[in-house]
Amino acid sequence: MAAETEAQGLTFHPMDQFKVGPLFGDALSAFSITNVTLWMAVAVLCVIVLFVLGTAKRSVVPGRMQSIAELAYGFVYKMVEDVTGHDGVKYFPYIFTLFIFIAFSNFLGLLPGAFTTTSHVAVTAVMAVMVFLFVTILGFAKNGLHFLGLFWVSSAPLALRPILAVIELISYFVRPVSHSIRLAGNMMAGHAVIKVFAAFAPLVLFSAVGYAVTPLSILAIVAMYALEILVAFIQAYVFTILTCVYLRDALHPGH
Repeated sequence: MAAETEAQGLTFHPMDQFKVGPLFGDALSAFSITNVTLWMAVAVLCVIVLFVLGTAKRSVVPGRMQSIAELAYGFVYKMVEDVTGHDGVKYFPYIFTLFIFIAFSNFLGLLPGAFTTTSHVAVTAVMAVMVFLFVTILGFAKNGLHFLGLFWVSSAPLALRPILAVIELISYFVRPVSHSIRLAGNMMAGHAVIKVFAAFAPLVLFSAVGYAVTPLSILAIVAMYALEILVAFIQAYVFTILTCVYLRDALHPGH
């Protein structure tokens, strides 16, 4: 059955789209320029075009690019201020950079033939670990040993506090894992489902059943693509707001 399906051209591998490969040559090394580095560079270039070139000629009545840049800036600034308080606003540039890079990477991954860099844990884990180290170092720098109060639940009964402290400590060190896997997993899952539906689209060329399956698969692709547009923004938002929450804990561990 598998051989027959392969002969008809319906064999598909949804995970092939996530393979990392060198752009030049066949061997993959630590210094290879890969499809991942290419699309990360494209994301950075898009950020530069929007926020540098797009706002170079600012005016009171903004154009489309300036409006998008200002909306993104205001959206993230309000998020940082609301979650972390006034003390966290000084770290806005770092958080804003994270949000914009993830958002552009997510949306670029929806282009035909593009590579979704945020679907790889190797990419998201670097950002998550950087956030983890940043807020941990900042927490000790700002509060000293009082930062350890984050793990001591003073409102709980005294007998339970040591147990809760261990649980809080474990959950704290799990943060970069959940922070990175959540983003990568959501981006990978959606793209894989689209690829599965896309594999059934040409069925009309091989079987009479395709007259019913192909239109349904096309409708499913359109619906999933629309959902992925929403997911691309939501995942950038979730990663950013969690960063703000971790930053708030570092600045105000007693709250």
